[in-house]
Parts: sequence; C-alpha cells; structure tokens
Amino acid sequence: MNSSSTKFYNPGRMGLYEPIHHIGMWGETFRANANLDPPSSFIIEADPKLENQSDDASLGSLGDPHVYDQDDTKRIDKIQRRLAQNREAARKSRLRKKAYIKQLETSRIKLIQLEQELEKGLLAGSRFDNNQLGLSGTTNSGIFAFESEYEQWVEEQNRQICDLRTAVHADITDIELRILVENAMRHYFKFFRMKAKAAKADVSYIMSGMWKTSAERLFLWIGGFRPSELLKVLIPQLETLTEQQISETGSLRKSCLQAEDALRQGMEKLQQNLFESVVAGQLGEGSYPLQMTAAMERLEALVSFVNQADHLRQETLQQMYKILTTRQSAQGLLTLGEFFQRLRALSSLWGNRPCEPA
Repeated sequence: MNSSSTKFYNPGRMGLYEPIHHIGMWGETFRANANLDPPSSFIIEADPKLENQSDDASLGSLGDPHVYDQDDTKRIDKIQRRLAQNREAARKSRLRKKAYIKQLETSRIKLIQLEQELEKGLLAGSRFDNNQLGLSGTTNSGIFAFESEYEQWVEEQNRQICDLRTAVHADITDIELRILVENAMRHYFKFFRMKAKAAKADVSYIMSGMWKTSAERLFLWIGGFRPSELLKVLIPQLETLTEQQISETGSLRKSCLQAEDALRQGMEKLQQNLFESVVAGQLGEGSYPLQMTAAMERLEALVSFVNQADHLRQETLQQMYKILTTRQSAQGLLTLGEFFQRLRALSSLWGNRPCEPA
C-alpha cells in the first residue's frame, strides 16, 4: 500500500491524521527550496475533503474541556436542589403531622371537659327537678347512684329479653335454657338489692316511683308492682299447665293477695300515725322539733315496708321458678320483661304525642 495515502486511527484524538513522517519530509523540501520558486512538482494542492475532516477532527479533539465539567456540575446542582427540596418537604410534613397530633390531643381534652361539664349540668338539672317537686330537700348521692345503676339494669334486661325470646323459639337444650333463666332471676334479685340500698338513702323517692316511667307509675304499689297482678299477667301466657301446676299457682296468688292486704293495712296505719305526728300540737307556733322527731321515726319505718314488699316480689318469682318447668320459666320471664317494655314504650309515646295548640 502507498505510504503517502496511509492513514491511521488515533483513539485518543477521535479523528484521522496524516502520517507523522510526512510532516518531516515536507519540512526538508521547504528548507531545500527556500530561495527558489516552488516547482510545480512540489506544489501540493489542499484536499478540501481532508481539510474538512481535519477541521472536524480538530474541533472534536481541541474543544473546550470545561464543557463536560459544566454539564456534570449542572446535573449535580440539579440533584442537590432536588434533594434539598425533598428534605424541606419532609421537614414540613413532620411539622404538619406534629401539629395535627397536638390538635387531636387538644380536641380530646376539650371533649373530656365538655362531657364532664355536661354530666355536671345534667346532675344539677336532676337535683333542681327533685327539689322543685319536693322529692328531696337535699342533694342525695345515693339516689343519683341508683338512677345510674337502674338505667344500666334496664339495658341489661332488654338484652336478656332478646336472648330469652331467641331461646324460646329455638331448639336448645334444657341446660342452656336453664342458664338463661337463672341469669334473668339473678338480675331481678340484683334489682331488689339496689332498691333496698336506695330506700335507706331516700325512701320517699323510691315510693314515689319517680325513677320509673309515667305509665309504670300508674301501677305502682309500695315502690313496685303487686305480685298478684304480675301473676295475673304471667300465667295465661304459659304453655299448657298441669293440674298440679294450676293448683299451685292458684294457691300462690291467694298467698300474694293476703300478704299484700296485710302490707296495705300496715301502710295505712303508718300513714295515719305520720299524719298525726305532723299535726300534733298547735299549728302556727313556729316551733315544732318534737313533731318532726316523731315524723322522722315514722318515715324510717317506711324503709321496712319497701323491703317487705320487695321480699314478697322476690319470693313470688322463686316459687314460680319451683312450680314451672325450665321452658315455662323462660316463657314467664319473657312475658314479664315484655310487659315492662310495653309500659315504657307507652310512656314514650305519651310523652312525645303532638299537643293541640291552646
């Protein structure tokens, strides 16, 4: 191959160049003919193509080395700005989260305070109503505790009624049914203990029945229901009774009527004595400590009457439990529970009825 046309690739310069020894030959020729007109044989015409290639190669190899550094610097700056923005966004997010948590905690504290204030307001309103009605001259914490316990007691009774209703219409064993019946019985006994405790706190409040609904108060007897009346409601709702069961329930009802009559006579005598104690002596004197002392003794005797009436109710339930089968007892407790529910529903409807304009 002709050496004058030989070219090589220099990977460091990224271009094509004339062989280096040609440059030395051209220098010797020019020195030999420095004082002569250049002969035509030595005139080399520039090849435009080669010049363009050489220019292009020179531009590629001799370009500004800072161009790449500037591009890298721009990319690094851009990445750093993005990272800084991300850090700032994360910081603001943490601040917002912290402020939100603090706001939630503040709202929770305010809610607790509002609930406490509302509870105090309701309690004060209840005290005001009792004082206005003349039921209690002073604030009695025992009565307020009883009202709260009684509300929970009613909720539990409603739940037990649902369980009994499901059990009576379902195919379950007598053992499972007996458990529900015994739970319901214990629930009634708990109610009698609650009343005995409340009667010691304020017997007049218990006997007035203000803790019951308006429809329930229509059937009130010494702080509750007459056992004989409850038996009259209960017995017709039971499954077919045997002759022995009919005889025993009949005897039980007669015993209830006799006990109720005895308590009625005792209450009438106590009320008469209370009346006489209050009006004893001359009215208008302005001083009556002896009369109030005697009257207080009569009022304390009312606690015993309330307890005796509740004892009669409890004994009636226990005797019916002994007379009836487990399924009949479940039906009887369900009947009593629904009877009380209907009275409470009637009171609600009556209280919410539309009133005619005056």
